[in-house]
Amino acid sequence: MPEPGKKPVSAFSKKPRSVEVAAGSPAVFEAETERTGVKVRWQRGGNDISASDKFGLTAEGTRHTLTVWDVGHADQGSYAVIAGSSKVKFDLKVVEAAEKVEPVPSPAPAPAPAEAPGVPGEALASATELEGGSPSPEGSSSAAPDGPGAPDDPIGLFVTRPQDGEVTMGGSITFSARVAGASLLKPPIVKWFKGKWVDLSSKIGQHLQLHDSYDRASKVYLFELHITDAQATFAGGYRCEVSTKDKFDSCNFNLTVHEAIGPGDLDIRSAFRRTSLAGGGRRISDSSEDSGILDFSSLLKKRDSFRTQRDSKLEAPAEEDVWEILRQAPASEYERIAFQHGVTDLRGMLKRLKGMKRDERKSTAFQKKLQPAYQVSKGHKIRLTVELADPDAEVKWLKNGQEIQMSGSKYIFESNGAKRTLTISQCSLADDAAYQCVVGGEKCSTELFVKEPPVLIMRPLEDQLVMVGQRVEFECEVSEEGAQVKWLKDGVELTREETFKYRFKKDGHRHHLIINEATLEDAGHYALRTSGGQSLAELIVQEKKLEVYQSIADLTVGAKDQAVFKCEVSDENVRGVWLKNGKELVPDSRIKVSHIGRVHKLTIDDVTPADEADYSFVPEGFACNLSAKLHFMEVKIDFVPRQAICPPEPPKIHLDCPGRTADTIVVVAGNKLRLDVPISGDPAPTVVWQKTVTQGKKVPAGPAPDAPGDAGAADEWVFDKKLLCETEGRVRVETTKDRSIFTVEGAEKEDEGIYTVTVKNPVGEDQVNLTVKVIDVPDAPAAPKISNVGEDSCTVQWEPPAYDGGQPILGTE
Repeated sequence: MPEPGKKPVSAFSKKPRSVEVAAGSPAVFEAETERTGVKVRWQRGGNDISASDKFGLTAEGTRHTLTVWDVGHADQGSYAVIAGSSKVKFDLKVVEAAEKVEPVPSPAPAPAPAEAPGVPGEALASATELEGGSPSPEGSSSAAPDGPGAPDDPIGLFVTRPQDGEVTMGGSITFSARVAGASLLKPPIVKWFKGKWVDLSSKIGQHLQLHDSYDRASKVYLFELHITDAQATFAGGYRCEVSTKDKFDSCNFNLTVHEAIGPGDLDIRSAFRRTSLAGGGRRISDSSEDSGILDFSSLLKKRDSFRTQRDSKLEAPAEEDVWEILRQAPASEYERIAFQHGVTDLRGMLKRLKGMKRDERKSTAFQKKLQPAYQVSKGHKIRLTVELADPDAEVKWLKNGQEIQMSGSKYIFESNGAKRTLTISQCSLADDAAYQCVVGGEKCSTELFVKEPPVLIMRPLEDQLVMVGQRVEFECEVSEEGAQVKWLKDGVELTREETFKYRFKKDGHRHHLIINEATLEDAGHYALRTSGGQSLAELIVQEKKLEVYQSIADLTVGAKDQAVFKCEVSDENVRGVWLKNGKELVPDSRIKVSHIGRVHKLTIDDVTPADEADYSFVPEGFACNLSAKLHFMEVKIDFVPRQAICPPEPPKIHLDCPGRTADTIVVVAGNKLRLDVPISGDPAPTVVWQKTVTQGKKVPAGPAPDAPGDAGAADEWVFDKKLLCETEGRVRVETTKDRSIFTVEGAEKEDEGIYTVTVKNPVGEDQVNLTVKVIDVPDAPAAPKISNVGEDSCTVQWEPPAYDGGQPILGTE
């Protein structure tokens, strides 16, 4: 029975079963859901079934029916019903009318001992249900055949789910679950549970083993639960859970354990038949027997011996007794046991446990007293029973010393002969108390512990990838508000004393673990553990990588001028320090430091000779250093007699090339282009850089109509030129007294062309053209033209590409 407020694992309370019907007859499949209003879909071969002349669909409350009319061999195959995330598969088999086989109903309850218990029934296998399925006669719960041929599960993670199983006491059984691993980056996490929350990984031993394997050919994970030497206490409900990074799936299945009966008990009728002295009666037919005399006394002896055998192995005991576990455990284990079993008031429980005393005296009023302690899950009921020496005696029931009065259905008092029973329904934490039964002047006491339901993981943790220094926040949602949880890193619990590093936060059902500034040491696997499960996530911390988009450059400035060092990096959040000759530079009214986005700038006003030094920018947290030098240009003015003053000098461009046309300068696309042009002149000339942007059509110069020679020789070209004067950015110009430097960072195809540098002063002018070619991948040639097509040959012609990449085209492939 699901706990109050908890959603059942399966949406179905009754599942359709596979049937065999004769051709021409109708086939009816029924399913019942846990609650009304659930949308149910029927499918065949993965396609939805809608109402038609062939198929009838009905829904009444929680009951849903699929009817297949006039069944034929074409209707034979696999069907399914889906509600929410639960899917049940079943088969329809069609036989000829002469071979009609009646549908086998759901398996009947285990027969009485007289019907050979322990032998599994041979009923038709039930539908393969995605949360459980039919028993396997060979003692294995896998419904699908082994190997890569197993069908894929369209819903959930399972390829094959563990199925219900039956085993004889002392026998062995294996439950198998297969999970597809083709789309998984790492193996899935699989857990096996008995009942609602008992994790079987802690029970591994002589009777229980867990195995897993991986088939590389089919890319399927196999997980097995193997039970040996089965006992009656092993019977009950089990659950298998599988989880990956972002998916979760589970299914329920049952194990039935039959009593082991000796060979002499297999034939019930022989147990009470006294055979003749001549060797026993002969069996004539199934409905008639010989003249053997029925021996009822033998039957009673058989029954008594069988009952004694069954009484020696009663039903599975209740859940683990937390009281008894605490009695036997050392004090160092108290906290772990309390967390595992949902004990919220450990101190109060230990105090009550210490105060319990066993009364070994012979009682005159009680034949059977209460146990020292009882436990019950929240929402369930508990029965406290005593046996009295006097069947007519009156009893009182006390809770924490106060008499319990009958009120509604909360408390039920029963009297059956000498037995007196107090039943407490719908137990809550308020019922966690000391109880007493008083008869006359005697009383017996007990402690009742109400156990909280296991806290389940509703939304698991997620893996995170961060850089050093970034904030990390893990978030997990659990089923109970304000539940007690534990955080672990690489299997070690994170304590509250480590709040300087970690911060823990609760927000209703959500729990948070926060790391303000992550370091490389914080990388690892983090887990949130509750009394009903665990969620695991990985934290990956990477070192920052800083790219320098623009480094600082050397500067030469004069007295009272301004010097500006500037650099640009990839991360706008990076801070840094400026150094002068290796020592940190302290800003003042003349020296200013600024940081805007990715740009860091150092400005020095009114430069003096003392400012000449090596300057560096060091980003915080990175092993890099950007350096440049500041050169101070000192201007000396000496008195010179007027007659000694030199005459003005016209400007001059000093290039080591013949004539006035420099050689072509070739640069590979993406590389840096730097044109350093020495200049001279007095007074200092003005330098102008220009680039030919467009080349227009030829314009006739207008020669005489009868002029001899080629008219084209007198044509003139018209050019458009772009003025280059930027001092910053990708394309920039820097000019000093004796040289002018033109720089292009990361040359591109558009940078190719003719550059003109012109120097002027009042007494003259000089000019030089520089041709720059950028080598890059050439364009594709124009579309080919095919001509002269013959039987085994043709002529293909095409125009060369519009852009040859800066080099002559040698061939085309």
